[in-house]
Amino acid sequence: MNSDKFSLKTRFGSFKFAFHGLCLVVQNQHNSRIHFLAAIIAIAMGIILKINPYEWSLLIIVIGIVFLTELLNSSLETLADFVNPEWNEKIRNVKDYAAAAALISAIISVVVGALIFIPKILDLI
Repeated sequence: MNSDKFSLKTRFGSFKFAFHGLCLVVQNQHNSRIHFLAAIIAIAMGIILKINPYEWSLLIIVIGIVFLTELLNSSLETLADFVNPEWNEKIRNVKDYAAAAALISAIISVVVGALIFIPKILDLI
């Protein structure tokens, strides 16, 4: 158990590590750059198509889930490569499971985006 006293300065300082992790994943992981671009496009489309607060909530949730799974995937891959840099079937399976989670979250986000944006685009036509 950690006996350090609670400190707002320490708590706010911990955000620095979290933002560093976000920067690292965008710099080092190609898929996260694709997700970041897709998030920007989805947010821009939400603004342009004037989606309602409920739709914004869904959009923000799926964007968050995609980034969450991408960060977890990257974390597991980095840790697995550090623990055992040699090829190992069990490590490969762990990495594949994590990649599958990221893929599923991306697919779900595309489906949610389609459900939100396609009807609005069709209304404009």
